[in-house]
Amino acid sequence: MRLRTITFKTSFWRPRTDYVSEIIRITSPHLKEGDIIAVSEKAVSTASGNIFDEAGVKPGRIARFLAGPWTRKLWAGPLGKMTSLKNQTRLNLINYPVDEGAAHKQTALWYVGLLQSLRHYSEGGIDASNLPYTYVSLPLSKPIEVADNIRETVFQRTGKKVTVMIMDGDTTHSWRNLHLAPRRVSTPGLIHFGGVMSYIIGRLFGFKSRQTPIAVSGDLVNPDRALWYAKLFHRLCGGGAGRTVWSMSSKMETSLTGVTWEMLEAVDHFPITLMRLE
Repeated sequence: MRLRTITFKTSFWRPRTDYVSEIIRITSPHLKEGDIIAVSEKAVSTASGNIFDEAGVKPGRIARFLAGPWTRKLWAGPLGKMTSLKNQTRLNLINYPVDEGAAHKQTALWYVGLLQSLRHYSEGGIDASNLPYTYVSLPLSKPIEVADNIRETVFQRTGKKVTVMIMDGDTTHSWRNLHLAPRRVSTPGLIHFGGVMSYIIGRLFGFKSRQTPIAVSGDLVNPDRALWYAKLFHRLCGGGAGRTVWSMSSKMETSLTGVTWEMLEAVDHFPITLMRLE
């Protein structure tokens, strides 16, 4: 079988964007029965207004410890070496912003708990890239319902039965049929335990890393194939304004919190990919 793909460029989806209608408008001229529509969780969360402004957050002692010694010394030092982090990533962590970082860690403690907050990035699906100022996107609370709604609306408006997959850029680590997801997801065959431990185990033992399909609605997709689709989607959709806040601010030539809505709108975004097995 051969897989054909079409990745679609869209405008930046600000909060209150009708992303379901946008998905159908863009894909319907190309849509065939049985296609897979893959969509970025970050784009859907932002369009849904599932974002949070960390500007007014007052971090506590635990959050300050996590942003300080835990990230700047342990993750940038022994933990980073143990998990084979890139040199640039470790350099970024050495310079992790104390005040803004503590506010971010406090947000993570509130929304996803301590074990996820121990991670050095993408804590439980919380992400600051491709968002302005001090906003972060939060993980979808019920991604399978979002995927179901997209799939059912596509059928109502086009008459085409499709499969919808929602993708997260954070990685699942696999060894044979063991797939350790970065957080609890509804995708069959993907498991999660211990918050940060899934990441450490996967990196420490050199498991295969691929991006995460957090929800699949429609035809049953084998877990390994779903992960392969997620990795392909991640490669095709690009990084928008940047895959991390550091790369985003560098690309925009501004500070970590200096990116504006208008800057993001000036960048090409590719949150949708159509996949077809032939």
